[in-house]
Amino acid sequence: MATYLKRRIAQEVTDEMERKVRETVQSILGEVKKRGDAAVREYSERFDKWAPKKLSASEINAILAGVKPETLKDIEFAQAQIRRFAEHQKAALRDVEVETLPGVRLGHKNIPVERVGCYVPGGRYPMVASAHMSIVTARTAGVKHIVACTPPNQGEPHAETIAAMALGGADEIWVLGGVQAIAAMGLGTESIQPVDMLCGPGNAYVAEAKRQLFGRVGIDLLAGPTEILVIADDTADVEMVATDLLGQAEHGPTSPAILITTSRKLAEALPAEIERQLKVLPTADVASVAWRDYGEIVLVPSRQEAVVEADRVAAEHVEVLCAEPRYFLENMRNYGALFLGPETNVPYGDKVIGTNYTLPTLGAARYTGGLWVGKFLKTCTYQEITPEASVQVGEYCSRLCAIERFWGHKEQADLRLRRYGAMAK
Repeated sequence: MATYLKRRIAQEVTDEMERKVRETVQSILGEVKKRGDAAVREYSERFDKWAPKKLSASEINAILAGVKPETLKDIEFAQAQIRRFAEHQKAALRDVEVETLPGVRLGHKNIPVERVGCYVPGGRYPMVASAHMSIVTARTAGVKHIVACTPPNQGEPHAETIAAMALGGADEIWVLGGVQAIAAMGLGTESIQPVDMLCGPGNAYVAEAKRQLFGRVGIDLLAGPTEILVIADDTADVEMVATDLLGQAEHGPTSPAILITTSRKLAEALPAEIERQLKVLPTADVASVAWRDYGEIVLVPSRQEAVVEADRVAAEHVEVLCAEPRYFLENMRNYGALFLGPETNVPYGDKVIGTNYTLPTLGAARYTGGLWVGKFLKTCTYQEITPEASVQVGEYCSRLCAIERFWGHKEQADLRLRRYGAMAK
């Protein structure tokens, strides 16, 4: 049985926060739908003190020229790893065509989405890696046209983010952020043609905008505040556990950071180590609030119980700092991404190693995985049959339609029976 040494704040508090976000987003989407570019400009100037701008090729080249060559090489290296893994994932998918009965040919094709809108967050942190994860993956999948938006950072485009968007293969790069960017791409305006799918992480408002637009457009997934779960036994050291928890907590004040451990010694030592590190962490103003409100310490009696608790949490990132990390790979079912052993960590996945960092949060790992090339592909079926097969299938279809009293459906089958039955004789 699990014992909680520390719990997060009450759900009622977060429910009220979510209600306010929902209402704000609904209002912005309504205004953009009604007034297009004018509304987008107003919100951008209000929230970011910035007039929306599509960067020209010459402006992009000038920005690239201002980025350090070694930084460009680092970006290219990261994108090469992400592209390489995405290519292997795509190779695992294949079109299918089979003859299931004599004369009956069924198949499916994997068709890329035509237009995708990629959101690359800025805010407190310029999220350069988001460009790799969305744009590079969409391009590898075969998406024809990619619109990418990112907010200004400290009053101007963030050069390294723009570089990553350009090197990743975006067709349009807009300096435009927040709900207004999601609305412009999802609904369309006079300046931005609507996309078929939205992807990329963001704050609570961006996630809510994607949720409200889902159905009108496709989305990658509903990614809320980033989460980390560390599973540790008595082989783990408290410094590493605290470092890895705070490394994700610095994302924002609502980012959950959870420890599940079989070691009472580790569980009891963690709070003091967290406090020690917060005294020197440059982002302690954010990380301390996240740990205070959303940090948890859970003590369990066995690794089997650790699996149960971890699957219940269904966290976005799960680091396994245990003697036998692959035990959790073999037994866990609910997670966005696993990081097995102390040698790896969440930032490796977030920045460079090749797996995608857009992952399910808020328990969504119970029913979905993260962003990958398959998210940008539609698996569409088709059928083609001979006259003889039409008669064979049509006899079954006619009787089954009659059971359901779909007489128009039945007539479609009967017409083929009359026409092709005569031919078969």
